[in-house]
Amino acid sequence: MNFLKAARTQNRSATVVLLSLLLVLLGACSNWQSVGIPIQDGAGVPVDISSIPDAVPIDEEITSASNNPYQQFGKTYVVLPSNKGYRETGTASWYGSKFHGRKTSNGDTYDMYAMTAAHKTLPIPSYVRVTNLDNKRWVIVRVNDRGPFHDSRIIDMSYVAALKLGFAKQGTADVSVAAVLPNDPITAADTKAANGDYLQVGAFDNRQSATMLATRVGNSTGLPAVIRKKDHSYKVLLGPIADDRELLLIKQTLKQKANISAFTVEL
Repeated sequence: MNFLKAARTQNRSATVVLLSLLLVLLGACSNWQSVGIPIQDGAGVPVDISSIPDAVPIDEEITSASNNPYQQFGKTYVVLPSNKGYRETGTASWYGSKFHGRKTSNGDTYDMYAMTAAHKTLPIPSYVRVTNLDNKRWVIVRVNDRGPFHDSRIIDMSYVAALKLGFAKQGTADVSVAAVLPNDPITAADTKAANGDYLQVGAFDNRQSATMLATRVGNSTGLPAVIRKKDHSYKVLLGPIADDRELLLIKQTLKQKANISAFTVEL
């Protein structure tokens, strides 16, 4: 009997030791990335790119905090005083899951599914139109980060921006990058119409609310949606619309379908 009791005790002790070892090994596995293998950048989950609108250019304050000269890998970069007139052709890359949720250079939280980009010397924030020279697709993105720090690359796109441009799988693409000025609604909306009135559909204290409405009414009407900041207010505009009958029809549609009372303004 004493022998059996001792055997059971010994087995119990061995089980405890084995469980302890297993827990240690599992803990080691959970820390494997931080101990020996660097986390690699990667793509995100499947996403419907048709539901993700381009960035809407608006007037934003350029602060010195994000735009002072800086050093990276022993090289000094001097930020341009303005993006006005900026145009460049070169190689674009993209960054994704490794940086998703981290802070960008201006303090934003990087979202790989938002229409943003990183640039070495453009002021932050600013807006650019990026065109894939191979397939002629183009997008408008908001520059809110620094990079890419490769001599052969001129801009680092968010993952979803690379998807929309059609080079996410390849990793890089030949592109042209051109500044988009927020106080030029025709350029910002990429429309060739030079004349016409605008419908103001809303005004907000913050950019995020204005962007949400601009996306909503832009998608529902098929018209370019523009955001202009004036008197501390972000105004959402549709247009330009040259035809008076079309103006009236759009007003009625917005009222009936979205309960939005729009009114005509001239810019």
